[in-house]
Amino acid sequence: MRSFTIFLNALQIWCLSALGVGCAPANQDDPITVFAASSLQPVLEEVAEVYAITNGQRITLSLAGSSTLARQIEQGAPADLFISANRGWMDALAAKNLIVEATRVDVAANRLILISRAQNPAPIDLSGFSLATALGDQRLAMALVDAVPAGIYGKQALKHLGLWEAVAPSIAQTDNVRAALRLVVRGESPYAIVYATDLDPRVRVAAIFPDESHSPIRYPAAVMAGGNVEAAVDFLKFLQRDSTRELFHKHGFTTP
Repeated sequence: MRSFTIFLNALQIWCLSALGVGCAPANQDDPITVFAASSLQPVLEEVAEVYAITNGQRITLSLAGSSTLARQIEQGAPADLFISANRGWMDALAAKNLIVEATRVDVAANRLILISRAQNPAPIDLSGFSLATALGDQRLAMALVDAVPAGIYGKQALKHLGLWEAVAPSIAQTDNVRAALRLVVRGESPYAIVYATDLDPRVRVAAIFPDESHSPIRYPAAVMAGGNVEAAVDFLKFLQRDSTRELFHKHGFTTP
């Protein structure tokens, strides 16, 4: 971490001239545009508010599934900082030289859970539970299982537990994990696989997926090569402060 901090300080001084990246001066009248996974919405809204008060710099949040955001960036959407819900989509941007690789760092971690309607009975033991039987003719809500990180993690977990083949025909896929949560909140699906930070008073935790059942849930962040590098670096440093990490912890995230 010390070497990373030293690099960020040097980055602000030299504006990445050695990397051939233009570094626009930090203009507090222009907001920093942050593309971030939708599961980060509550905490980033609070962080952005604190940053605006303490640093006088506005943050514009663009929140959606990591896959959607990464594709938008690939197509030229203006972003200064990207925070993905998995490493795969950050790797995809890195492969196209769209990020400043040296700034890349994991800023948060999460867990995967199965939620159900609040009136449902006792918690579920996934190791001996027939999810397909419980679903009946209804559907399991999940984010896109081959594109959105929460869906990818969920598919990994179901396969690890030997449940995938039975439930695959009964999955309702959504554009992002928050949309999967809403299907349960509205009573349109009896169960959903979401992050531990996506809890809502109208649902409850039916089960927690074992950490070993899926890849570690990490949120890598990186400055965009074509964005306002200097301002984005400042905000990225702010995300790693102890006081900011306390906000992440308050919202249920853990430190990677």
